[in-house]
Amino acid sequence: MSTASPMITGSLVAMITPMMADTKSVDWLALKKLVEWHIEQGSDAIVAVGTTGESATLDVHEHTEVIRFCVDLAKGRIPVIAGTGGNSTTEAIELTEAAAEAGADACLLVVPYYNKPTQEGMFLHFKAIADAVAIPQLLYNVPGRTACDMLPETVIRLAPHDNIVGIKEATGDIERARLLIKECPPDFAVYSGDDLTAIELMLSGGKGNISVTANVVPAAMHQLCVAAVSGNEAEARAIQDRLLPLHRALFLESNPIPVKWAAAEMGLCQHGIRLPLTELSVEFHNEVKAAMKQAGISI
Repeated sequence: MSTASPMITGSLVAMITPMMADTKSVDWLALKKLVEWHIEQGSDAIVAVGTTGESATLDVHEHTEVIRFCVDLAKGRIPVIAGTGGNSTTEAIELTEAAAEAGADACLLVVPYYNKPTQEGMFLHFKAIADAVAIPQLLYNVPGRTACDMLPETVIRLAPHDNIVGIKEATGDIERARLLIKECPPDFAVYSGDDLTAIELMLSGGKGNISVTANVVPAAMHQLCVAAVSGNEAEARAIQDRLLPLHRALFLESNPIPVKWAAAEMGLCQHGIRLPLTELSVEFHNEVKAAMKQAGISI
């Protein structure tokens, strides 16, 4: 792992980007409150402008400003990981350079979506970014969204690069995660990107969970991840049992539709989500509320 940043462990919140109700601009006041809240509640890192942060519909200026805003607010109290991936290698390098300039602790780089590169294309894509920008970088494999799966052998080829420090493995395939933990260098961090199966990955040697659920129960997710990473299975499973309905409810429609609705119901942000995503369908409101109540959320 690059000596520029120590390994981050625990609950890394895939943070929403709060927007004004008309969705025309970021709600900077709400964003400030969110960052402070996550620090107070014990989140172990903030992932800014990832999938849950609606990176697909923020323009480049908004994208880089949200990263800079989070870094400036955090003031080193909590690591900030910037989502800087893209399906254009040149664009991903530019975003990663901007995040490094803003002072981000690391970057999260999704497998190129839509254009469906080969395994060699993916290897060369990530190698080019890592060669170009001296900042710790996490790979991000989520074939359900990208329509492209980075196979373990490609990850294993990339893992020795000084600037490639880990992966967000969001397939939910625990055997794959175990293979990566076994075959990649010991200082290469494997994180879950799937709240439902994250506990199994962490109990198998994973370093944490890049979590959607942590947006609304950050303290509980921190406690769960600390327990699981340290091997305290009984405590981790007790928390997981309470959160399971919430993990499921937050994916009743495409992420981040349910979690932004839940956060707005909690008063953390306005009801603002950008097209082509829409507000949570009314038919799911009661199910999400019930899961929130079971998780101990007061609304």
